[in-house]
Amino acid sequence: MNKKEWINHIKNNRQLSLPVLSFPAVQLLNITVKDLVSDSTLQAKAMDAIAHRYSMSASLSMMDLSVEAEAFGAEVRYFDMDVPTVIKTKIETMEDVDNLLVPEIGTGRTKTYIEGIRQAKSLITDIPVFAGVIGPFSLSGRLMDMTEIMVNCYINPEMVHETLTKASLFIKNYILKLKAAGADGVIMAEPAAGLLSPEICQEFSSRYIADIVKDVNSDDFVFIYHNCGNVIPLVDTMLSIKADIYHFGDAINMENILRLMPADTVVMGNLSPSSVFQKGTVQSVKDETNHLLEKCSIYENFIISSGCDIPPLTPIENIDAYFETVSSFYK
Repeated sequence: MNKKEWINHIKNNRQLSLPVLSFPAVQLLNITVKDLVSDSTLQAKAMDAIAHRYSMSASLSMMDLSVEAEAFGAEVRYFDMDVPTVIKTKIETMEDVDNLLVPEIGTGRTKTYIEGIRQAKSLITDIPVFAGVIGPFSLSGRLMDMTEIMVNCYINPEMVHETLTKASLFIKNYILKLKAAGADGVIMAEPAAGLLSPEICQEFSSRYIADIVKDVNSDDFVFIYHNCGNVIPLVDTMLSIKADIYHFGDAINMENILRLMPADTVVMGNLSPSSVFQKGTVQSVKDETNHLLEKCSIYENFIISSGCDIPPLTPIENIDAYFETVSSFYK
C-alpha cells in the first residue's frame, strides 16, 4: 500500500469513513471482551467481521490501552464486557524508574496483538489493516499514576523524562514489530496529552512522539495521532509530530479545530462514542451524524469518525445507522 495514494483515496471517497470500531465485534462473534483481548485468532476474526459488515477505509485493531503498561508489569483488571484497565502502577520513586526494565516485544499480550495483526492481514485483503498503540505520556501516566505524573512534570521532570525515554523505546519497538507482522499503519492514542499546556505537551509528549514517527515512517506506513482531550490550544505542538492523519475526540467543536489545521492534513472525528453511539437511538445517531457532516464536510480534509473507541455493547443498529447516514449523505 502506498501511503500517499491511500490518503488521496480516502479524501476522494469520504463515504469510506474510519470510526474507531473494533470492540462491538464481540456481539457479532458472540464472545466476551476478555476473550477478545486474550486471543489473537479472535482478534483477527473480529477485525474481519467489522471489515466485511461496514464500508470502512481501513480495518482497526482494538484500542486496548492496557497492553503496554501490562508488559511493563502494571496490574490490569479484566472484564467480561468492558475494556481492560490498569489498576496498580509500577512507579512511585526515582529508584523505581531506574529499575524499570524495557520489556522485550512479545511480553504479555503484545505477542497476542502482533499475531492478531498477522492473522488479520491474511483475512482482510481489500483494505489496509491498522494496529493500535498507546502514546508515551499516556503510558507513563499509567505506570506512574496520572495525578503523580502531572505533578512530577513540574517538581521532578527528570523522573518523567526517564520514564518517557523507556516508554518511547518500547512503543517504537512494538510498532516496528506490528509493522513487520503486516500492519499498514498505526493509530497512536495519546489522550493524557490533552490535559497539558502547549509547552508541557511539547516537552513531555509531542517531541517523544515525533521521534517515534521518524523511526517508524515509510512510504507504505500510515501514522494516525489520536487525542480526545481539549486540543484547540495544542495545534502547533501536535503538528510538530508530523503525523499523517490527526484524529480528535468530542471534547472539542470539530469546526473549530478544522479552522486551525492545515487544509492538506486529513482530520478525523468526532461523534461521541458514549452519548451518540452507545446511548443514542437509531434516529438520534442519524441526526447527529448528519449535523456533523453538514457543518464540517465543507472542509475537504475532514473525514467523519467516532471521537474515540466505540464501546463493546454499543447497539449494532446504532452503528448500522451511522454508516447508512454517511453513505446517504455523500451520495
